[in-house]
Amino acid sequence: MIIDVHTHLNNYHEEKVVSIQACLDKLQESMSRNNVDYALILTSYKVTEHRPSTSSVIEHTKDYKNLSVVAGISYLNYKEKDLREISDFLKDGLVKGLKLYPGYEPFYPHDKRMQVVYDLAVEYDVPVMFHSGDTYTPKGKIRYSHPLHIDDVAVDNPDLKIVICHVGNPWIKDCMEVVYKNKNVYADFSGLVLGDFTDRFEKYMKSQLEEMILYAGEPEYLLYGTDWPISTMRSYIQFMQQLDLPDDKKELIMWKNAAKLFKIKIEG
Repeated sequence: MIIDVHTHLNNYHEEKVVSIQACLDKLQESMSRNNVDYALILTSYKVTEHRPSTSSVIEHTKDYKNLSVVAGISYLNYKEKDLREISDFLKDGLVKGLKLYPGYEPFYPHDKRMQVVYDLAVEYDVPVMFHSGDTYTPKGKIRYSHPLHIDDVAVDNPDLKIVICHVGNPWIKDCMEVVYKNKNVYADFSGLVLGDFTDRFEKYMKSQLEEMILYAGEPEYLLYGTDWPISTMRSYIQFMQQLDLPDDKKELIMWKNAAKLFKIKIEG
């Protein structure tokens, strides 16, 4: 069983517009080719012709039993009507979590403007995922995306379930401490590469994740995610196979932790 907790339908090759259905077809093709059973699609903090809205992604994926949606929220631009819409999606079970983008937008996770979002997540018992670490665009301001800032949110909101995306890369050791210290914090290791791992970088990241697990303990906090289409599913599965972990620990990471955290019903 494989659950990928971090995929997108965004078109990152912005020299030409690709339809949402074309992106969805490519996602399904990649999942089938790599034996990925289920995926969460994270929507963006902004809506453009290259980045579909949460409502559009929900509409296009409603008939797919192997997909769910995580709703992206913009710190700079969200309005009351946006929160009402997301609240309706949560109430109807149409989204499995919320996603925020510090670094891409200039705010710290502990900014009081976001408390209403955290309260909403606690009310419906869904995780909030945070972009953390390096940004895909050089225009990002990474002082906002350091994983240590998430510690404040975890402490002040003990009932809130939090996911640090990308294990805070390159601040993986800081992410280790936030996860180890706060039992309501998880981490995914998506988006560590553009495309495929190289042999040298794969070896380096393998040692980093193994050190994280040694430090933070039983990997019930670690989630498998790729950041597809930025990173390839094939390369990520090969990377997982290289980790020096027993099969039961890999199974936690590959699907069991995600199924429990995001309340994904596994049939068969």
